[in-house]
Amino acid sequence: MPAATGYTLSKTTDLGFPEAVDSVRTELQAEGFGVLCEIDVQANLREKLGAETEPYVILGACNAPLALQALSAEAELGALLPCNVVVYRRDGETHISAIDAERMLSIVGNDELLSVAAQVRDKLAAVVDRASRRESLR
Repeated sequence: MPAATGYTLSKTTDLGFPEAVDSVRTELQAEGFGVLCEIDVQANLREKLGAETEPYVILGACNAPLALQALSAEAELGALLPCNVVVYRRDGETHISAIDAERMLSIVGNDELLSVAAQVRDKLAAVVDRASRRESLR
């Protein structure tokens, strides 16, 4: 299972960066998430600052039924959505990390969100775990 940091669920993978991004997309879809937005941080920092960094992509994922439940319980929760999953390279390794929804939603203080947060956490943990273990196609 993924390692839990203070706010993420994370694993390294033997996959290359593009393969890891594709793997995460596949596993998100398998868990009922769509990717609402994609931010290529590396390209953005190069364009805005001329900085050369390692590859880094943020995928903003949403599971519509769970989002509806959460927003019905807490209207301002949209400020914490979508659930971000990141894929990045650092020191020659590819990393996959997802937000720990239970930790993130604990700041809201609404007990109605506990079940939704646990479901999202379990689904994103499965995404990180399976995506990191996929076989390279090369």
